[in-house]
Amino acid sequence: MDLGLNGKVAVVTAASRGLGFAAAMELAREGANIAICSREKSSIEKAAAEIEKATGVSTLPVVTDVKHENEISSLISATVQHFGQLDILVTNAGGPPAGYFDDIDDTGWLAGFELTMLSATRLIRAALPHMKRQQWGRVVNILSISVKQPIAGLMISNALRPALVGLAKSLADEVAEQGITVNNVCPGWTKTERITEIINARAQAHNCTTEDVLDDILKNIPVGRMGLPAELASVITFLCSNQAAFMTGATIPVDGGANRGLM
Repeated sequence: MDLGLNGKVAVVTAASRGLGFAAAMELAREGANIAICSREKSSIEKAAAEIEKATGVSTLPVVTDVKHENEISSLISATVQHFGQLDILVTNAGGPPAGYFDDIDDTGWLAGFELTMLSATRLIRAALPHMKRQQWGRVVNILSISVKQPIAGLMISNALRPALVGLAKSLADEVAEQGITVNNVCPGWTKTERITEIINARAQAHNCTTEDVLDDILKNIPVGRMGLPAELASVITFLCSNQAAFMTGATIPVDGGANRGLM
């Protein structure tokens, strides 16, 4: 299937590793030119080199901390200046710290809001004018299955990520007539460094081993394993395609069936 992405330009944030890197790699495999960012120069340049070597597409690494509005503006400007256009935005950010309600003070909540909610809002705000100009665009937010089914010990994520679902659903209505779709993907337990951190935090909180925590997680995943970043990336890439033009405002779990909700 030709997804119609050859020659498109995509920005993928927090893409030096994990889910962001996988999304950038899969989009590049479909022929999209890629701008990727992270906070560390060496890691994002290494990721860009890996993508270019594997796919042959032009990949622009930009050092960006998505907590800062001026750096987001610089990322989008650098992308358009380098490639001449911007068609796809995949928002992603490192998850806020794990913790229960009693563990989190105002400083933690404000930092979580800036990282989880405000970074995506600012990225979309910066990218939309370029998509509106060409009457075509794709926005995909990488969220978490916690927007469907809260995860114990991830209070900040459970509370703030659903706000992005509301933003995406509302924005999808506003930009649909301009050929722009806005969707969310919700990874469940997927093999990333972030998940390793969560497992370690949960083991410490419950005074048990990481193996015990992992066994307990797998019991609640019908397919019996964790997901792979590439599996989420395939869903993202489809949502960015011409074939997904009639899908907008959707929030899609990619979790091996772990979410028990009907919708």
